[in-house]
Amino acid sequence: MNTKAAVLATVAVIALAGAGQCRAELTATSATSFTSTFRSEVAVSQATAWRAITQLPRWWNDQHTWSGQAANMVLELHAGGCWCERWGEGRSVMHGQVVWVQPGQALRLNAALGPLQELGAGGVFTLVTSTLGDKTFVRLTYRVAGAPEAGLDKLAPEVDQVLAEQWQRLLRFTTTGSPTAR
Repeated sequence: MNTKAAVLATVAVIALAGAGQCRAELTATSATSFTSTFRSEVAVSQATAWRAITQLPRWWNDQHTWSGQAANMVLELHAGGCWCERWGEGRSVMHGQVVWVQPGQALRLNAALGPLQELGAGGVFTLVTSTLGDKTFVRLTYRVAGAPEAGLDKLAPEVDQVLAEQWQRLLRFTTTGSPTAR
């Protein structure tokens, strides 16, 4: 497989309670990088969408934490802030560090999530809200890069699948107040 070739996979429209169309793409996949992007229109105000984003520990799935409880996470909304998880006797992990906050609109973190930390890969995790007319949109972009031996092209589909689950939980939380509402 040519690692410089871009692979474009469009995921079917996801029907979520109260959410508009959702589009996800895994693009530019290679042994050294990949990008996952999720976009959706939501039937709430931009302020409501932003509030949901900033409550990440409330919508992130417990199964994708080190402690098994997303409630152990904190997200500090300022440059240099920590998306951290603390539990037990001195156990902790930094999922990401905030590098940009534009309240009501954008949150960006340097974040090597899960197994990407051990591989020495770097990631940029960005959540954005926007409006067009009376419509509100949210977008998540996760860009990851690392050494060729990291084999990111093989990990990309799994990471994308985990992010797709988190994305669906965020959309449900944004529109219903519960990440698991149906």
